[in-house]
Amino acid sequence: MKTVFITGASGFLGRYVVQAALDQGYRVKAVVRPASNASQLSWSTHPQVELVRLDLRQAKGIAEALAGVDWVIHLAAVKGGDFYDRFAGTVIATENLLRAMVEQNLRQMVFVSTFSVYDYRQMRTGRLLDEGAPIEANPKDRDEYAQTKLIQEQLVRSFEQEQTAQVVILRPGMIYGREDLWHVLLGEQFGRTWLAIGPGALMPMIYVENCAEAIVTAVDCTAALGQTLNLVDDPIPTRKQFFRELIRRTGQKPSIINLPWPVMRFISALALFVNNSFCGGNAKMPGILVPAKLEARFKPLRYTNQRAKEVLGWTPRYSLAEAIDRSASP
Repeated sequence: MKTVFITGASGFLGRYVVQAALDQGYRVKAVVRPASNASQLSWSTHPQVELVRLDLRQAKGIAEALAGVDWVIHLAAVKGGDFYDRFAGTVIATENLLRAMVEQNLRQMVFVSTFSVYDYRQMRTGRLLDEGAPIEANPKDRDEYAQTKLIQEQLVRSFEQEQTAQVVILRPGMIYGREDLWHVLLGEQFGRTWLAIGPGALMPMIYVENCAEAIVTAVDCTAALGQTLNLVDDPIPTRKQFFRELIRRTGQKPSIINLPWPVMRFISALALFVNNSFCGGNAKMPGILVPAKLEARFKPLRYTNQRAKEVLGWTPRYSLAEAIDRSASP
């Protein structure tokens, strides 16, 4: 029985990845923060799970914890706080982990990246966003999450090349589930009102359990070595369809204002012009008024999981309706 070392194990995605690894017959070393309350994790007392309390921002103890490990699944990243908080929890943590892997002569990793690394401004409206889509060329125009994930992915690619490592890079779209049903791709929220930008546009989403299964399936998958694969569900719903399913299955009925994509794009471009012309580009603007950030969330594109299906032999288990039912159940 092989052992996988899973960082970010107590996070939204991580707790499902640990369960998927157990379901697929692996032993798990589950990395949680030193102060985490492990009793809230359903698998914390499972006989095939070893809880590893580490702060990956500190190098001490990581190499020792990797002893006896066959594969690393690297999920850990910080989504909150300022740039420096995210840099420490995402970039420095990854540097420490990769150094420890070299020290232990461990070269097998599944790394979970994100759709945030793509350069949406270089893609025309309606194009297919696949694994060959351009990577963000101007990270400073994006939010801190995109900036640090871009650096993190580059670190992993350098590790792969310099150490001749066996690496699989997975890029999920927006991961949703019980803890995050009403998510940022739906639109901009103002109290009980949602501004749905481009209601007919497809949303690149994947249900958290579907995503977890794909991640674990990539472990020890010879065909996946050296590959970069996008992960999304199918069929992919439009913003309008997802709202309809949420309302039908959760009973919540927010007020929804539909705003066509071309209108919002024009408003954002106008805001940028005013900022540059009268404020020297220094005014702090909401994300939806910053073109680079707006396009990353709402630009109407098409998406595919065909490569992931072919390489991993994976198919999303749960449909949209099933996923929302599972997420909304008591």
